[in-house]
Amino acid sequence: MTNQAATDSLRELMPLAALLRFSVDRSTAAEVVVTAPWSPEHCTTGGILHGGYLMALADSAGALCAVQNLPPDSWTSTIESKTNLFRPVPSGTVTATSTPIHVGRTTIVVQTDITRDDGKLATRTTQTQAVLSAG
Repeated sequence: MTNQAATDSLRELMPLAALLRFSVDRSTAAEVVVTAPWSPEHCTTGGILHGGYLMALADSAGALCAVQNLPPDSWTSTIESKTNLFRPVPSGTVTATSTPIHVGRTTIVVQTDITRDDGKLATRTTQTQAVLSAG
């Protein structure tokens, strides 16, 4: 079930998330879950979700996970991201599950797995987020 307040917050912080119709199901320091629908305008040839769409989903979910792990008065930005694409997504909804691998003083590393409706792994992304002081 979608967490409407968290979805609204994500879409306000990242307007691209609204355009791409990302919805937050859960958002804690231990795990962030974001879903996104298959739609023809998000596809490449053959009606398969575009890899860039999946990478945008992973980056957004991973960044939200990093935000949940930030110290007070700081913000974050992605400084590195690597994605493996394993299976096509020809229909349905994809679910991005992000978990922190490392929460440090200057960086946060997050792993995001995107699964299809059938539960099979479509992509795995590892990203590094900078921990930046707001002041």
